[in-house]
Amino acid sequence: MKFHCDAAAMRGSLPAQLLVALTLTAACTAPRVLAQSADAKPAEAKPGPEAYQTIYLTNLTQQNEFNDVQTDLRNMLPKVHMYGMLSQNAISIRATPEDMQIAQKIISDLDRGKRIYRLTYTINESDSGKRTGTQTFMMIVASGSKATFKQGARVPIVTGSYDTSKTPTGPEIQVQYLDVGLNIEASADGYMDGLRLRSKIEQSNVADEKSGIGAQDPIVRQTVLDGTATLAPGKPLILGALDIPGTTRKQEIEVVAELVK
Repeated sequence: MKFHCDAAAMRGSLPAQLLVALTLTAACTAPRVLAQSADAKPAEAKPGPEAYQTIYLTNLTQQNEFNDVQTDLRNMLPKVHMYGMLSQNAISIRATPEDMQIAQKIISDLDRGKRIYRLTYTINESDSGKRTGTQTFMMIVASGSKATFKQGARVPIVTGSYDTSKTPTGPEIQVQYLDVGLNIEASADGYMDGLRLRSKIEQSNVADEKSGIGAQDPIVRQTVLDGTATLAPGKPLILGALDIPGTTRKQEIEVVAELVK
């Protein structure tokens, strides 16, 4: 059997042959193009140049405040290198320019001036409803800090004695001293437009009667008021009142806070 193809038929089939050839070429090259695209990885960004700076804290002076600033910086900027020097109240930082700007902003927000308050404690004493005496104590405290006021005496207490033949003056007596009087501890924190004040007021004195344990052992009477209150500047607040047992006397403790700066 013989096949005969004329010129017209050959010319008519040429475009079809070209279409088939192009389709096969695209099918063969497509997997390689996809494989190259899958193997390609984005280029990693190279870190920029780092800068160095020492920043001094002007308002935060307590060690816990200094540690809080460093903790904040480490959590917010984990790639930053820093070292704190409490003796200089400074933090040395090495970081990229972008991280350095963020570190400066964080320190500026945290290193703020503290509010200073004047606290006036008044102890009013009355007997049968009539005021018999008033004691006033004034102290300065900064927000976030603590202040202490003490007034009283030191009472000697014999804790023991021992005898030795090498001591010509007789037995040696061991003595400890106990502080009695008034002790006020106050710590303040700014709270919205007011002040959150924690006060511990302790009063102690030596009673007239003696202890049954030893002839020289005194009996110490003690009263403690420990609590937290929110104050509005300039407005007095009564912290507590005490009826003295066995008498008609009464003590009332009042405090008022004034903003100094």
